[in-house]
Amino acid sequence: MIEARNLTMVYGNGKKATDDVSFTVKAGEIVGFAGPNGAGKTTVIKMLTGILKPTSGTAVINGFDINKDPIKAKMSFAYIADNPDILIQLTGLEYLNFIADMYEIPEDARKDKIEELSERFGMKDVLNTQMREYSHGMRQKLMVISALIHNPPAWILDEPMTGLDPSAAFELKQMMREHAKAGNAVLFSTHVLEVAEQLCDRILIINNGKILKEGTLDFLTLDNPGMSLEEIFVKLTGKAES
Repeated sequence: MIEARNLTMVYGNGKKATDDVSFTVKAGEIVGFAGPNGAGKTTVIKMLTGILKPTSGTAVINGFDINKDPIKAKMSFAYIADNPDILIQLTGLEYLNFIADMYEIPEDARKDKIEELSERFGMKDVLNTQMREYSHGMRQKLMVISALIHNPPAWILDEPMTGLDPSAAFELKQMMREHAKAGNAVLFSTHVLEVAEQLCDRILIINNGKILKEGTLDFLTLDNPGMSLEEIFVKLTGKAES
């Protein structure tokens, strides 16, 4: 459902941010994307979602090439960015309706979805407040709600737990499990390796723009017996994560 095909990004200064990155997230899978700061995680995610055009390679989401058929591809996935400071002059409800309009969600369906998600994330009482008055965590919750409002089959989430309180983080993890169990695909980047251990069917470890290792936790520990994911990560990248 989510496929990266030889994604390479070379910036104008000649720096190669990613180098021939390929992987697939299948239906029913939660795949974690782990790597130190500057490893290339966000660059890969921005190429997958069409925010950045790769120097070479392509991304295919639910059968749609993100560059050749961008509208259909984008209609079929949810994206949560790593920065929630978007259109903060709007109220939460105005922003959610703006997103629902873009995805052509009927009035009745959007009302039910907004009510369900705002209840789950504890945002129901602040939807009529301007987002400029929200805390970082509240803005992050609203980004999560807006991304999931059209209930797409693929989720692509860039550090989605950042800024969430424990209750909201728990809800999002539960929703990720529910989404995958229903036969959908979830890809999320994270700095919190314990979360990857808890949630993921497979884990991708990236550093310096290259995928160093991928597989289930059992597979990753085959040639690293007795080691935790954190210890394997440090061994591969030479850097510790939180």
